[in-house]
Amino acid sequence: MSKAVIIDKNGGPSEMKIVDVKVGEPGAGEIKIAHKAVGLNYIDVYQRAGLYQLPLPLSMGMEGSGIITAVGTGVTHLKVGDRAAYASNPPGSYCEERVMPAKCVVKLPDAISFETGAAMMLKGLTAEYLLKRTQPQGGLHKGDYVLFHAAAGGVGLIACQWARALGYQLIGTAGSDAKCELAKTNGAAFTINYSKEDFALRVKEITGGKGVKVVYDSVGKDTWEKSLECISPLGLFVSFGNASGPVPPIAPGILAAKGSLYMTRQTLFTHLSTRESTQEMADDLFDAVITGKVHIRIDQTYKLEDVQQAHIDLEARKTTGCTILTL
Repeated sequence: MSKAVIIDKNGGPSEMKIVDVKVGEPGAGEIKIAHKAVGLNYIDVYQRAGLYQLPLPLSMGMEGSGIITAVGTGVTHLKVGDRAAYASNPPGSYCEERVMPAKCVVKLPDAISFETGAAMMLKGLTAEYLLKRTQPQGGLHKGDYVLFHAAAGGVGLIACQWARALGYQLIGTAGSDAKCELAKTNGAAFTINYSKEDFALRVKEITGGKGVKVVYDSVGKDTWEKSLECISPLGLFVSFGNASGPVPPIAPGILAAKGSLYMTRQTLFTHLSTRESTQEMADDLFDAVITGKVHIRIDQTYKLEDVQQAHIDLEARKTTGCTILTL
């Protein structure tokens, strides 16, 4: 048996409850993992609230780290006793032990702790596919300007550091001076407190009126429209989250009027669709962390039984960096 967090219906943090569940043994292509720590992410909020509709009852959580305790037939890249980490569908990481598909589970290098492994996978792999695999026409080059919203969040702080290592001039937005300073400390070339400044006007000032090649936006409803004003002609708007609510339907003519822009809505799990791509992205992330290009900040730690408070704090934007649940 394993303690696990589930919801029977969509709603607020109070809908989450801890129950005992039977774990069972892995089938073909599956592994069983005993968690040491699990990560908290905004996608968990979307699933809990029902913005992303999933069958109920729903086991919560998308990433974790721990020890492999059993391996099903056909799994060759993992064995019992391996340290491992993952960001993976289906949800269910908020638990002591689980059976899950092995495809997106990778060995965790000895140089990376379980806590860091649990904190970094979903956010770090997201930063990897954004900066490395979701680029404007002609790609990104050293010195190029990019705009990254929520730069003091878990994905944002990783992106700030990684962008600096790649030579990009990342302009980060955040909702307070303290969060702006945090983003700057972590590698943002410029920061904008969007609660005080018109970020579109400030971006034009920073770039000499040219705008940025790409905007990475996980905020959604509150930022998408002004974000289009920040992009240079033929540039790219990347939507990858909805922290303020979903982006409303957009008429294609808006993209024409703003400079023949491109727009895409990305999800991590499309990029993790194969065992090979998952390993390639994870290796890239592990290298960035082990070599010191990226430091994973764990600013909040909660016990599994305090998961409701963790969600309350996340939605209230009281968190910075990464948050984990410990078991």
